Amino acid sequence: MAPAYSPVTPAIVQRLEEIVGARNVIFGDAEKLEPYSHDEVADTHYAHLPDAVVRPGTADEIAAVMKLANAERIPVTPRGAGSGLSGGAVPAYGGIVLLTDRLNRILEVDPANLMIVAEPGVVTNEINEVLKPHGLFYAGYPMSLETCYLGGNVAENAGGGKAVKYGVTGRYVVGLEVVTPTGDIVQLGGKRVKDVTGYNLLQLMVGSEGTLGIFTKVTLKLLPLPKASVDLLCLFPTAEAAIGAVPRIMTGSGIIPTAIEFMDKTSVQASCQYLNESMPYQDAGAMLLITVDGADEAQVIRDYDAIGEQCLGAGATEVYVADNANTSERIWKVRRNIAEAFKVISPHQSLEDVVVPIAEIPKVVAGLAEIGAKHDIQIPCYGHAGDGNLHATPVMNPTWTLDQWHERLPGVLTDIYRLVASLGGTISGEHGIGHKRLRYLPLVLEDAQLAMMRAVKLALDPNLILNPGKLVPMPQEA
Repeated sequence: MAPAYSPVTPAIVQRLEEIVGARNVIFGDAEKLEPYSHDEVADTHYAHLPDAVVRPGTADEIAAVMKLANAERIPVTPRGAGSGLSGGAVPAYGGIVLLTDRLNRILEVDPANLMIVAEPGVVTNEINEVLKPHGLFYAGYPMSLETCYLGGNVAENAGGGKAVKYGVTGRYVVGLEVVTPTGDIVQLGGKRVKDVTGYNLLQLMVGSEGTLGIFTKVTLKLLPLPKASVDLLCLFPTAEAAIGAVPRIMTGSGIIPTAIEFMDKTSVQASCQYLNESMPYQDAGAMLLITVDGADEAQVIRDYDAIGEQCLGAGATEVYVADNANTSERIWKVRRNIAEAFKVISPHQSLEDVVVPIAEIPKVVAGLAEIGAKHDIQIPCYGHAGDGNLHATPVMNPTWTLDQWHERLPGVLTDIYRLVASLGGTISGEHGIGHKRLRYLPLVLEDAQLAMMRAVKLALDPNLILNPGKLVPMPQEA
């Protein structure tokens, strides 16, 4: 039974226009509303059309929209760039999609405190461009840094290739301005490295997927920009050999690399074909792309020599050093475009981002092969092997109909999720739950933990209007 929500009527639209201006409201035009019915999840099975889209320009305007929606029992779905992969920005119950694209300013660069303050609609890549002249950088950015918004990164607690050494978004968020579901504006944290005053509401908001509040200002902690960086491309005869090397690299070398990316043969070849790229090593069974950075070139050289020796000892056939920007970008471009390549090859797929303790990664790869054989499908695998986060991607068997795919995919995903849970892992390391994975949460979370999440949601959003149908399975939505 779905929650009892009110529709967006012409009278409500008029009030929204009074808040944000008529040109910042879309209503009654299905063609213009359609882009906001989905995120980057390719399957239209997860899409849902909103009743209206609003584009507020200030925290006060967002607060006014939320007060109206809360009073009228209208669902509101926050949306940044729409680049998510969990259906988190999809208006599952219609209502209002609230865009943050107009809040797109970097408000302050504070080198003295190693901080930057920005609005949620800033494209993440812009942050480090602004910081370069100061010799600083923001280390928590994800792989899709050129398209995603900062607010969405915080909402998902996004991670990326450099999480091995630097961690994910939440490590760097020290302050938030948040509009609550009831329309209050609250300040959490600030330019403080330490703060144990009360519950850690700041980190509760990080990763809450837009279900507890809408971010209007973000304060990030910064780091000194590394002076040197080198990429290694390590070739292995099999995926099992490559992935088995990861725990050895982490423990045997005594060095924490900046990134360790795993790519199986299918993934590399698909991306090379998509890019019209020809790599002389693309027929290797699997590859590890390893980044090492540091304060000086001599240290980086010592580190990558030690890591290369560990790879060779683990069965690598070759270790190539990409010691210039052009070569590094060429290799990383192949890695970054794997997901897009698979979309072209087969639009019917499910991009997953399971995560396990790093020592269990070899068992995941072996288990995925067994699951693929059981269900008669391919499950190409790539991802952030250094932090245990792998993108296992079930691809529809070309002999199946679309109905068969939708019928059989839940069984495939259940087997994958049970596999990672048995290894101490869970169902999402960075993409989030959204409404794509909501039904599978009981596979990895205990009833008591789900009850705690529901209690928090109801305390902050008693009318369940903010991004309903996401992250927290509520009895009202069963």
